[in-house]
Amino acid sequence: MPNRQHLPNVPGLCAIALGASLAAHASTSTPPSAAELEALAREVSAAETAFAKTMADRKIDRFVEFVAEDAIFRGAALRIGRAAVVEKWRPFFEGPRPPFSWAPDVVTVAADGRSALSTGPVRDPQGRLISRFMTIWNKGADGRWRVVVDQGVDACDCAPPAK
Repeated sequence: MPNRQHLPNVPGLCAIALGASLAAHASTSTPPSAAELEALAREVSAAETAFAKTMADRKIDRFVEFVAEDAIFRGAALRIGRAAVVEKWRPFFEGPRPPFSWAPDVVTVAADGRSALSTGPVRDPQGRLISRFMTIWNKGADGRWRVVVDQGVDACDCAPPAK
């Protein structure tokens, strides 16, 4: 797969969405504490894990419940709205085995406590790393976390940055 690490729009998309959400709520509420943000991050991680389980369980009807009405998924083409996302993803739910799996390994919640970014590896059926996903979640008035933006980035054989 090509190395897309150089694409500046990938993290930029996430930063813009989280920044806009933060700016919209900054003047109206006091930010949660670090402990509260960590608790919210665990909620988002659980939501992402349950979202991924819909693929493993072959349950597109459950997948739909995690996708916001106004969601945007970027792949080879931009899918705008729940109906377009579900139409594109429906073939991934056909057949006895999922074509890929994913799991969160980092979740960060914005200071508004209602927006979050999750990211993690995407693996093929043999467990090989094929991509990384980035998902932006919003917590609805009903208290449920739903995906509003989702994008994958091809995996690369890159050395991790020096710490």
